[in-house]
Amino acid sequence: MRNPYAPGAGQRPPELAGRDAELSAFDVVLERIARGRPERSLVLTGLRGVGKTVLLNQLRSAAISRGWGTGKIEARPEQSLRRPVSSALHMALRELGPRHGDQESMDAVLGVVKAFAQRQTADAKVRDRWQPGIDVPAASGRADSGDMEIDLVELLTDAAGVAADVGSGIALFIDEMQDVQTDDVSAICAACHELSQQGAPLIVVGAGLPHLPAVLSASKSYSERLFRYLRIDRLDRPAADRALLAPAEREDVGFEEAALDALYEAADGYPYFVQAYGKVTWDVAASSPITAADVAMAAPVAEAELAVGFFGSRYERATPAEREYMHAMAELGGPGGTAVATSEVAVSLGRKPASLSPARDSLIKKGLVYSAERGQIAFTVPHFGRYLLDHPD
Repeated sequence: MRNPYAPGAGQRPPELAGRDAELSAFDVVLERIARGRPERSLVLTGLRGVGKTVLLNQLRSAAISRGWGTGKIEARPEQSLRRPVSSALHMALRELGPRHGDQESMDAVLGVVKAFAQRQTADAKVRDRWQPGIDVPAASGRADSGDMEIDLVELLTDAAGVAADVGSGIALFIDEMQDVQTDDVSAICAACHELSQQGAPLIVVGAGLPHLPAVLSASKSYSERLFRYLRIDRLDRPAADRALLAPAEREDVGFEEAALDALYEAADGYPYFVQAYGKVTWDVAASSPITAADVAMAAPVAEAELAVGFFGSRYERATPAEREYMHAMAELGGPGGTAVATSEVAVSLGRKPASLSPARDSLIKKGLVYSAERGQIAFTVPHFGRYLLDHPD
């Protein structure tokens, strides 16, 4: 019952270790904007299981603590950003509303949010037609042209004006940003460009897989100058030890050095794995300090849980053709899951590269693999290659 470790999707660990540099960098961004200095929006990239969502939520908490209006969305490949962005900005404006002295101006901006939300394409599905809970009439002639790029620029500009009026800012957080539709990515880049030129107090903070910078660059050639990119990677040894030791010490429990050695080797520094192995090891250990023998006993249990909940659930989403493609990747890349050439995958399977394109593209859309660089492919999940080699069937 006292187990402090918390493996979970986007669940904050008891000790957020190894992310001090990123948190400090964001504090600088917030302070610069508060002083009227220009600043770029932020993009976090990394594999699954490195804690991008956790860090995104922590950055949002930092913005809230400074009195900013915030909203968060999770992008989906099949969904336009109109509905989620409208909802997120509505939340941000509601946070700033009580400090704004001009209700008429607030209502005008809320009317723009409503117009943006209700402007749907003719083929929009009924479930995507959102009716926001805004008690003012939709604006006319503002953010309702139907052109996503024009509308988003106008919407974010007006929202930033509200933040400027109250001497604050707005931060829009976008998780799984690589899944944003192509036209919407272009609109986000255009909006960030315009806001940067205006010095407006609104920033976008995105998080996504390692190929997210390439997605943004393909949309707008100037995107590399719009965003500050932070690569979120596995924890180094001191940070991984801190993630285990700090929560345990609060429960008057210690670890032998050999146990920490074994846990770091098993988890390989990936935050999700650190929590997963830590949790099972705690349950297995009979007393303090926790020993290497406890880790050895716990490791097979943790690996079995990961095989079902972390790896297996993703593998089950793949079709037989996609699984064949991934197994070939694992055999070529080895347990480390290094990137492999798509041409080598084709040779391994005895197929022409073009015939494998549908399987590869589908795996990318499902978030199971990503294009590390032109002609290369890699798993988005650490240790996935090892899992596939251990489960050939």
